[in-house]
Amino acid sequence: MRRSTTPLLFGAMFLATSFLACTTQAPQAESFSWWTFQKIHEANPCLMPGDALFDCPIRGETIAWEAKDVFNPAAVVREGKVYMIYRAEDTVGKYAGTSRLGLAISDDGMTFRKEALPVFFPDNDSLKKYEWEGGVEDPRIVETPEGEYVMTYTAYDGVVARLLVATSPDLRTWTKHGLAFGEGKYRDLWSKSGAILCEQSEERLVARRINGKYWMYFGDKQLHIATSTDLIHWAIKEDSVGKPAAVMSYRKGKFDSDLVEPGPPALFTPQGILLIYNGRNYGPDQDPTIQTGTYSAGQALFALTQPDSLINRMEEPFFWPEADYEIEGQVNRVVFVQGLVPFQGKWFLYYGTADSKIGVAKRD
Repeated sequence: MRRSTTPLLFGAMFLATSFLACTTQAPQAESFSWWTFQKIHEANPCLMPGDALFDCPIRGETIAWEAKDVFNPAAVVREGKVYMIYRAEDTVGKYAGTSRLGLAISDDGMTFRKEALPVFFPDNDSLKKYEWEGGVEDPRIVETPEGEYVMTYTAYDGVVARLLVATSPDLRTWTKHGLAFGEGKYRDLWSKSGAILCEQSEERLVARRINGKYWMYFGDKQLHIATSTDLIHWAIKEDSVGKPAAVMSYRKGKFDSDLVEPGPPALFTPQGILLIYNGRNYGPDQDPTIQTGTYSAGQALFALTQPDSLINRMEEPFFWPEADYEIEGQVNRVVFVQGLVPFQGKWFLYYGTADSKIGVAKRD
């Protein structure tokens, strides 16, 4: 189930011409072109719910842990294969299912085989108060320069969504490090979707320092930024009154009229920092040509030496719901981009479809 501060409503069909045009403002950074992706229709959905069982340590019973939905995956390339860490929901409990994270592996980036048990889940540990019983959601993963994996994820206790951090040497065994922003001032900040800045190193996406620090975009209603020296403990950039500074906001009359939420890890390019993000059309200032509640994806470019400085931004989405499984599901009319990897000479983009299944697209 999508965690949002605003309810979703659904109206009439949007006019397809508004998306098909997909005109964009020319990037100001010299020689930069917005990225395009093609959905791999013959492979989609590339991951579906299943009937695998798991002995939940908190409930003390066996649960069909991915029976309801699978969606919103992270992805990395490891040992010549694509490893996908995906969100899965059961059908039990008061929040329309508890979320856990599963692992699926692919030789070609399109056809995946799942592991039987979740690799990350709420447990009877010190973080249960944040993770139960909504669960653990929406991972994003980068590598450290030393080859360890750092995952940001959302914990939902039924009241507040909080951004947490975990690390792993192999994507199967994880160490939880707790709240990204600590137990102090921002303990109860509604915070989601931590996209850490990284750079491509062959088929790896490795966390990249700028000005001696790691950087992370996060948020949903607005886009915020934080810095770290160790990828675990993060400090939020604040505005003049001591609140999280907005580095990008929703826009009146656009596909992102209500929400801007980071997608995959931000990517260092020679022309700027590319952030692929998710937008929602909703509210009195929405784009009237797009159906209310539609999630689609855009791209933004930030300055290389000042990651909090927005250079440019798409005027129209590059990715939107089209197929039946993207239009109808747990939450209708949603494509939610989240995983991105360079693999076998292409870029593969993984996304949730209607909060129910997972799709894949590619960029040659």
